[in-house]
Amino acid sequence: MGPFVEQFKGYKNLIVALVFLVWILYFILSLPDSTIHRPPGPRAASKSACKPTEYPSHLSFLPQELANLTHLLYWPPTPGDEGDILASTSPQTSTYRLRGPAQASYALGGYLEAILVARDHRGRPKTHGGDLFRAQLLGPGLKAGVPGDVQDLENGTYLLSFPLLWAGQARVQVRLIHSSEAVGVLRRIWREKRATVDFRGYFRGPTGAEETVICNVDPQSTGAKGPTCQYRDVVSSELWFCAQPPTLPCNSLVGHSSGSYLKVTVPHDEALLAWNVTDKVLPQGISPIQIRMAATGNSSLALSPQLPCRPGLPASKPSGFYHQDVWHSLSCSGRSFSTADSILGCLAGHVIHMIGDSTLRQWWEYLRDKVPSLKPVDLHAIHQAGPLMAVETTRGIVLNWRAHGWPLRCLRAPVASLHSVAQELSGLAGGPHTVVVLGLGAHFTTFPPSIFVRRLAGIRAAVAALLAREPRTLVIIKLANTGYKSVYGSDWFTLQINRLLRAAFADLRVAFVDAWEMTSSLALPDNIHPGRLIVSNEL
Repeated sequence: MGPFVEQFKGYKNLIVALVFLVWILYFILSLPDSTIHRPPGPRAASKSACKPTEYPSHLSFLPQELANLTHLLYWPPTPGDEGDILASTSPQTSTYRLRGPAQASYALGGYLEAILVARDHRGRPKTHGGDLFRAQLLGPGLKAGVPGDVQDLENGTYLLSFPLLWAGQARVQVRLIHSSEAVGVLRRIWREKRATVDFRGYFRGPTGAEETVICNVDPQSTGAKGPTCQYRDVVSSELWFCAQPPTLPCNSLVGHSSGSYLKVTVPHDEALLAWNVTDKVLPQGISPIQIRMAATGNSSLALSPQLPCRPGLPASKPSGFYHQDVWHSLSCSGRSFSTADSILGCLAGHVIHMIGDSTLRQWWEYLRDKVPSLKPVDLHAIHQAGPLMAVETTRGIVLNWRAHGWPLRCLRAPVASLHSVAQELSGLAGGPHTVVVLGLGAHFTTFPPSIFVRRLAGIRAAVAALLAREPRTLVIIKLANTGYKSVYGSDWFTLQINRLLRAAFADLRVAFVDAWEMTSSLALPDNIHPGRLIVSNEL
């Protein structure tokens, strides 16, 4: 190594910094990948000759907060009593009460605070935190709702805080989404399992003969007994693997689809802990309250004067609330577009590129159905991965949607349609008439966080490059919404995904749509594909 160090000693500090960053990411995420980087294009890779995957160079440009994933993804541990069902947190015995004395009415613009005491199935107070509670302040008569802030004091108690944002009646509702013991199970699965789902790759030869194999994000998850085919994204360097077909070459891959849910080994007692008390409402602990209008002013909503919504604004907590089924942002002054004409006026002269999962495809479908003059274009082979296009020629509107590429759970789709987000962004010139909306999350909950971090590295680099060449481009990040309740996809997983999304784009001039809070603010059942009320407000 002596000649090597001597030759590059001018770059020593840079090399040390990059190696240190790779070391942090490798060990914090417990990344178990064993692959070889190959030249672009499909190549067979022998499993017996593997070495740990190197991170793409653009990973070093992620915000410092992402490098410190210990802090970013911190969750209180669950000590002791493992496997003791009765020692797990119970929604029936856990209680909450007002932090102070009850009042006849509460001032608009103030806060309501409560203390929640988590208890186990024997009624004993818990001595540690880590439960995933969700709290809401609801105004059913006013079609109003806002998420409450839940602060884990890590001693079995939680501080609940609710902003009082509308005048009228309101009531508190608290749900135990997952006990701390269930979160411990989920966390172990997320950290230790290389993948909890697999995929199918369809290969076709020149005579039309087809062969189907298992594909995944790393070679070991393909179940291959021999060599694997490796595919590298030309822009982001992301890798994808398929077991090598019996007779066909790697470059004959033509189709992709969902595969199987892999067996997740969870002891019986832990399975009961995880799912018998999932998403349960706690007994009512606070009587409904009355919120009075402020002494000065006659507004029934607590909306202070704000700047118009634009990219780069700091996030507020909460990000907004519903009133009369309309979402009101608390960080900026937004506008509603409830009619087809108002939507056309907003979108006129713009090309909108939506790239993401099916919850973002709901946006495209809503606009197609809401605006009669927005005509879908027949793309001959419409499938779950897209692409989808609709145009409005008199207003100069083009509306596109396509899936975010591998890993994607879908019906069979052509591989040629699976463009990565980085690949799509690299082909955009951008400008004041270009809008990019990215919706990521749901399809990454079945892999360890390292997979999503690597994907974010490439996407963030592509977004930064797009904004550098044309700063007037509007880039919107749609956070993932609530709705999953299993070991393959859980609200706890989604919460961590959203933390990573926020951190990855925190220092770029992008806008966020907080779908997490918009789907957890009303007394509606969680649904991975929210109803039209939610979708219309997101748009």
